[in-house]
Amino acid sequence: MTASATRVPDSIHAWLRLAASLAIMTISGVGMYITAVALPVIQAEFGISRSDASLPYTVTMIGFGLGGILMGRLADRFGVMLPVLIGAVCLGIGFWAAAHAGGILAFTLILCVLVGMLGAAAGFAPLVADASLWFNRRRGIAVAICASGNYLAGAAWPPILQHFFDTIGWRATFTGVGLFIAATMFPLAFVLRGRPPVPGAGAAAPAHAKSIGVERGPLLALLCVAGLACCVAMSMPQVHIVAYCGDLGFAAARGAEMLSLMLGFGIVSRLLSGWICDHIGGLRTLLLGSALQGVALLLFLPFDSLASLYVVSAMFGLFQGGIVPSYAIIVREYFPASVAGANVGLVIMCTLLGMALGGWMSGAVFDLTGSYQAAFLNGIAWNLLNLAIVVYLLRRTLPGRRGLVPA
Repeated sequence: MTASATRVPDSIHAWLRLAASLAIMTISGVGMYITAVALPVIQAEFGISRSDASLPYTVTMIGFGLGGILMGRLADRFGVMLPVLIGAVCLGIGFWAAAHAGGILAFTLILCVLVGMLGAAAGFAPLVADASLWFNRRRGIAVAICASGNYLAGAAWPPILQHFFDTIGWRATFTGVGLFIAATMFPLAFVLRGRPPVPGAGAAAPAHAKSIGVERGPLLALLCVAGLACCVAMSMPQVHIVAYCGDLGFAAARGAEMLSLMLGFGIVSRLLSGWICDHIGGLRTLLLGSALQGVALLLFLPFDSLASLYVVSAMFGLFQGGIVPSYAIIVREYFPASVAGANVGLVIMCTLLGMALGGWMSGAVFDLTGSYQAAFLNGIAWNLLNLAIVVYLLRRTLPGRRGLVPA
């Protein structure tokens, strides 16, 4: 196959890259979930409180968000293979170093920098941005397939990790995970050789980019606020469904099953939303997903029986899974291809901050009111903010209201 043949949008080579990206995201996604699974054993190992044992997860997510911007910029300048190679090396070293950490502080710093910022971050935002650059006709479904790796990791890794924690211990498991990532992610990175077949160097948008009646700087800021707001709302059920079930008198295992149900239907949601996005565009898909997420949040208020919570949890997963990938499509539609990686990384970082903020905020609201009803209402309010921003941007795309002025 000639070099020119491999640089054709929607080609067999593009689909091969997409398959490699999906595998890389599923493998590297362990960095997002391992600290949550390891929380009890880490607490016991270092003799610390539950809140202190939760700190590694928090800082890893912060590092993951910040690293998305850094890795996105590297991908924009040098191609996506370089950040993925860096991520493979840093994840391998990071898990090995964490396995030999002597205290919670060293453990936390290693996870933040090597596993989160320089490791797992390379396996999300840069890959999503790269997928958007290699497809024109099937861009929505391609981005959705790529982003599904994050949910596949959430479904696959926790039971595997727990099994090895119970059989060989957490330190040996961390070492084994590092070796596995280095052995699989590193060679997969070479499938991602080559730059995308999209013109767009410099500040000017490529000819096929859409225009909207908002300058690019404010548009990016609005997308960041929208991403923060929708994920504050999204985090309420995802972070607190287990505790909510316990408050209602149900076993914690039932809440864990509902969370698994959300993630499973989230994969379906991402694929469906990708197909929809190819037909109606990123902004309209985001509006649809956000509106349906708000409906699902509302349904948590009157329905609190066990059977109804299973149904509403499945609906929530089916409605919200396609929201985050929609931002990558919007960035690809309204910004130059040359800054896709950095801009997608920035917006994804804001969605992660929204998840972190929303998880904490829902707990704080519960502590103040003694009820999750107020926490659900808080999530609905943030969801309305997201809807308002999306409606405003859609109105700016109407005929007679366009006229983007390059930033």
